[in-house]
Amino acid sequence: MNTPHIKESTLGFAKTVLMPGDPLRSKFIAETFLENAELVNNVRGIHGYTGYYKGHKVSVMASGMGMPSIGIYSYELYKFFGVENIIRIGSAGGLAECLKLRDIVFGIGANTNSSYGTQYGVNGTIAPTCSYKLLKASVEIAEELGITPVIGNLLSSDTFYDADTEALIKWKNAGSLAVEMEAAALYLNAIHLGKNALAICTISDLPLTGESLCAEDRQNTFTQMMEIALETAVRLD
Repeated sequence: MNTPHIKESTLGFAKTVLMPGDPLRSKFIAETFLENAELVNNVRGIHGYTGYYKGHKVSVMASGMGMPSIGIYSYELYKFFGVENIIRIGSAGGLAECLKLRDIVFGIGANTNSSYGTQYGVNGTIAPTCSYKLLKASVEIAEELGITPVIGNLLSSDTFYDADTEALIKWKNAGSLAVEMEAAALYLNAIHLGKNALAICTISDLPLTGESLCAEDRQNTFTQMMEIALETAVRLD
């Protein structure tokens, strides 16, 4: 099976795909955690790998940045490649006062300023949420690993550089723990296609205070989030 954006190798994709935004993070996960990892997709430089973690087949593929990008890749994986579960493992900017750098957030739902959901034609506002199945398994695994995640709503934003500097404060006051750019589209695709999705994000910056980690740290050091997602994939297999 090939699509305009994914050219699958003979090994194919596992039923659970970990999806970072950065292709280099995808490469790092494959080389660090997977055995016998094979590059199964590299169309447009979007690295996709399939290998084995503790004997279980797992895939990891980048989504690129933003909801249009993850919207394409997650839709094709769900629709054409037999993928059942996608776990986004990305970075986010912490908004809530309780969050500090490197904290891990699980997104129950995704507030958004995007119009992605208008394609469904409902007379109202869709509130996209994660799969409880994935959330429950991931929370249990995090606790077993001695990690305490913060659980609540994310903000999926179309704007990285927001002209309205007060907008993030308003979204924070509306209950958004952290801001990222992909979860809402992923959740909407999963709901539409009857699949499972969860966004697990590590706090890479605090936009309201100016604190941040460097690009190399974001690429290579968010291993706790990666391990939670990998262990969840094993539990779902």
